[in-house]
Amino acid sequence: MRLLRIPTHRSARPRGRRPARPPLATAAALTAALLAAAGCGGGSSDERPDGAPMNGSASQALGPRAAATGVPIRIGVVTEGKGAFSDLSIQGRVAEATVRFLNEHRSGFSGRPIELVQCTSQTDPAKGTDCGNRMIEEGVTAVLIGTTGVVESIWQPVAEAKIPVMLYGSSDVALLHDSESTFILSSPNFPLVELPLQIARQEHATRITSIVIDVPAAVSALTDVAVPTLRKAGVENTLVAVPPGTADMTPQAQSVASRNPGVVFIAGNDSFCISALNGLKAVGYTGKITAVSECITDATLKAVPGAALKGVAISSYSPIGTDNPSTRLYDAVVDAYGKDIDPSVADGLVMFTVLAGFQAAVGHIAGDITPQSVLAAIRNMPEQELPGAGGLKFRCNGKAVPDTPAVCTRGGLVTTLDGEGRPTTYEVVGNTPVAD
Repeated sequence: MRLLRIPTHRSARPRGRRPARPPLATAAALTAALLAAAGCGGGSSDERPDGAPMNGSASQALGPRAAATGVPIRIGVVTEGKGAFSDLSIQGRVAEATVRFLNEHRSGFSGRPIELVQCTSQTDPAKGTDCGNRMIEEGVTAVLIGTTGVVESIWQPVAEAKIPVMLYGSSDVALLHDSESTFILSSPNFPLVELPLQIARQEHATRITSIVIDVPAAVSALTDVAVPTLRKAGVENTLVAVPPGTADMTPQAQSVASRNPGVVFIAGNDSFCISALNGLKAVGYTGKITAVSECITDATLKAVPGAALKGVAISSYSPIGTDNPSTRLYDAVVDAYGKDIDPSVADGLVMFTVLAGFQAAVGHIAGDITPQSVLAAIRNMPEQELPGAGGLKFRCNGKAVPDTPAVCTRGGLVTTLDGEGRPTTYEVVGNTPVAD
């Protein structure tokens, strides 16, 4: 079974594990140690690289062979790896599989093979800085950052060296406002502002009541970003901050339900959301609920009745949990080129999106390939579909979200849960064209 488990941008959690750090970073967080050379060529389009036959649908998803040749282009990839409280080593394995696919089916980087330089930060700021410095020492042309809680430590030395950086998402102000060399593939305000506002308009509601985990980053994201933005749109936002670890939210839920809450928005980790959802059910609340995707995990499906999950609208940047062209391509890539990769773990698809998105942005660059030419190619890329993102389009010219020029995407995906808490279909919301 595929679960809707889209990671937060700064501190994603693998299935079954929980890191000992705040579960929610900021508005954008509602939202990424070896050297590996990727091979190319060999075999036909209906065979796996190991010679085993590939089924027709997988072969069709991968597309025809278009092998890269010549001198490799070195690209850095920094991920969290395996640490004391989490294991995101899947992202390294996905990076290797994705590069093999790109080198064999998408002509690598402008016809030349991509060679990976990998480093893991293990949620350690010092190791993150070391990884950033190592990328410079290794002479990489660009750095791609996966899911990690120390993104700014990695980014700082790389940005100072004017090397292009692409990542799935970040809440760090310095990254969001960098117009020189940083490219972020997800809209920072979609889960916190755009989706609740969309639901409020659908419900003809003039108020959103936000039940939010009481940690500084989450609360400030609501008060500093969501409240003023929603007010400009004619929607008031009432904030109900609840301490982490509150097992019974019935009193808070009763207070919410008794004062015309409009649409209820929930932001926290799964244990927080379990308490909130069960509290709302206990007091008989039947209005519309929307929530961040981190609310829905295995634990949530076990602890919250299906009737309380049915109809909940969940924000997402990745269509995990359903059969669609994005997941079919990703499944085919990890089946053909990967090892020990569970395709239902969203952290893996995030890594695929970052690598394949980068290649799509610069894959046909002409002339010398340098950090400077890569920066120019990304800034001048036409709008196109973001691989693995369920139909979302991206463009990195600094105009997608003008207040945060590093952001390349508007809007996101929305799914409504069924009676078992599973995603139904994904709808692209707010992904309007980016002007020249």
